[in-house]
Amino acid sequence: MKILLIGEYSRAHLTLAEGLRSLGHEVLTASDGDGFKNYPRDVDLSRKSSGVIDTLSSMISVLGKFRKFKGYDIVQLINPCFTTQNVRVNNYLYKKLKKNNEKVFMGAFGDDSYWVSACLGNKIFDYSEFFVDGKAINVDFNQRFIDKWIGTPLETFNRALAKDADGIVACLYEYYKAYEPFFSDKLRYIPLPMNTAEIEFQPIPDEPEKVNFFIGINKVREKFKGTDVMEKALDRIKDKYPDKVIVTRVESVSYDVYQQLMSQAHVVLDQLYSHTPAMNALLAMAQGKVVVGGGEPYIYDLYGDTSNQPIVNVHPHEDDVFDKLEWLVLNKKDIPEISGKSRQFVETNHDYVTVAKKYLDFWRL
Repeated sequence: MKILLIGEYSRAHLTLAEGLRSLGHEVLTASDGDGFKNYPRDVDLSRKSSGVIDTLSSMISVLGKFRKFKGYDIVQLINPCFTTQNVRVNNYLYKKLKKNNEKVFMGAFGDDSYWVSACLGNKIFDYSEFFVDGKAINVDFNQRFIDKWIGTPLETFNRALAKDADGIVACLYEYYKAYEPFFSDKLRYIPLPMNTAEIEFQPIPDEPEKVNFFIGINKVREKFKGTDVMEKALDRIKDKYPDKVIVTRVESVSYDVYQQLMSQAHVVLDQLYSHTPAMNALLAMAQGKVVVGGGEPYIYDLYGDTSNQPIVNVHPHEDDVFDKLEWLVLNKKDIPEISGKSRQFVETNHDYVTVAKKYLDFWRL
């Protein structure tokens, strides 16, 4: 098949393209490289700045490139915001894609109006970045999502696109559950793809003398991701067990330095409010790290395999995080086994070729 993947989040489309190509399909990727991450792509859709001149020149360039996007069997958009252009331009581009290609699918790979609405409704999820125990949290930060996605032209476009697209693919439990009440007939959950052959497995062969905990800090998003709460719990562990733990805390370092420091850790703390592992957690698990973060029991039903549940799941409370970290310190003999199961989980459920086959099956329906 001839396939066009538009947009990028955390290398998802790039890795999917690799899997599809290995199966003999012709694939073109077009994106802005996920902003500052600057992932490789076949067609560049980025713009230098939000200034008037750069915006205008970028729009002209993007329009010219989209005129060539014709005759594809499959087009997949990563999100309703599939280019950095405004909603009117994206709407125009979508209509052209729909007219000039066989099928167009929409990806639920990040924040959008359905996910924000699901969080605000406080009925689908037990908790989220928007609320815990029925109480609103991170109000100022979350207001930005509300202002962007609720009661706006972008919400109108998102809902029209979801209805008109040939199908919707969700890469995480949260996004799947947000769309399920409305589009169960054309919605599919497909795990994020990873090429584990390119990720070095760093097994923990023996019980560590000290447990090395790793936490990455993003000051802009730490409250939204719950890193502030997890860090408080980690500080309590360090104070209670100073001779049994090592804490590696990184903030504002390059990606290479981040990876190098994480490679030395036994346990990686990830997103507090997530129900399921995203790319950062999956990368850590592929390396053989024990992940403390989102891994609710019900997410494994979507994978279709409940036999291996290696994520140390935490509820969004400091005391629960502390209890789970303390359990790891007191049961560090179990860390090597969890390490192996973490790698196995990613190899089984997120292998990029296996994931590519799932996409092909869905697209062909």
